[in-house]
Amino acid sequence: MPNRLRGESRVAWLRLYRTPGLGVRTFQRILERFRTPAAFLAASREEQAQAGLAAEVLAALARIDEAGVEADLRWLEGEGHHLLCCTDPDYPELLRRIPVPPPLLFVVGQPAVLNQPQLAIVGSRNPTPGGMSNACAFAAHLASAGLTVTSGLALGIDAGAHRGALEADGLTVAVLGTGPDRIYPARHRDLAHAIAERGALISELPIGSRPRREHFPRRNRIISGLALGTLVVEASPRSGSLITVQHALEQGREVFAIPGSVHNPLARGCHALIRQGAKLVESAADVLEELPPFAEAMAERPASPDPGKTPFLDRDYRRVLTALGYDPVPADVLLQRTGLTPDTLSAMLLQLELMGYVATCPGGRYARRE
Repeated sequence: MPNRLRGESRVAWLRLYRTPGLGVRTFQRILERFRTPAAFLAASREEQAQAGLAAEVLAALARIDEAGVEADLRWLEGEGHHLLCCTDPDYPELLRRIPVPPPLLFVVGQPAVLNQPQLAIVGSRNPTPGGMSNACAFAAHLASAGLTVTSGLALGIDAGAHRGALEADGLTVAVLGTGPDRIYPARHRDLAHAIAERGALISELPIGSRPRREHFPRRNRIISGLALGTLVVEASPRSGSLITVQHALEQGREVFAIPGSVHNPLARGCHALIRQGAKLVESAADVLEELPPFAEAMAERPASPDPGKTPFLDRDYRRVLTALGYDPVPADVLLQRTGLTPDTLSAMLLQLELMGYVATCPGGRYARRE
């Protein structure tokens, strides 16, 4: 998709966007009154003041960061680099509907992905092994169903969600808390490149923006704003991922949470969400049934896996299947038979269920599918 903003129009958007002290809400007011940044910048100071701008913002118009604008323009010359404005028909429609949409989005990769149906997956930066496995498994299953998986490229659950979608050959979007020319954390550089190839990296922050504490809550409203709903995998009661949930609720989007062990402190945030009305999720199907078009698509998929896939399961997964048998077995018996930890066994059972090898039975028991 070509960049629609060209020439002086693009420069006007970037110049206004980089005006010191001019926030997103003020930018909105300017567009409501003048329709375009070029019209505003060409207006007299008296006309500009009629938009209700503070005196310091009007004074800042004489201090526009021209060097920053030049950096933005140079970055846009790169392959796969795009700029979307909020009035562009290619701007993501769900994001346009939130209370304070970003006026500009810097995009690396495929902008068209941003208008695909998305599900946000968020959670702890320090998850348990079971939580990380759940993030990957849910993301893979949901991406296979046709949902684009959206997250924030952070350590932990975010990274697991992105990787799960990529491993399923699905689409994924990462919303950055830095400018599009910086990857944070740096260790996710390779992951970011893979995401750009299979989806998009996006940021509302201009070129050169470093990771700062205040950037990430702003980023979270975009994560939830792009998506039909937000799934929380693991989170403590004070987790930053719950900021994304709050934005989702304010935006009228669905909220899902995976329950965990009562002994796991990273399950308490999810349990609190469930008590407050979030949908309790035990399988990807629980998410899809709240999104009817995807539920219908999944109903057409075979209920059981191809038996020929069984040999590709690793040794631990085959050990769990052997311990199961075909009669329903309680989880505590499986723990004794396999010697696995509760979190690891729970995550493996979930993944086997998502793959179609295991069925959940009444009373918290499990059995192999025929």
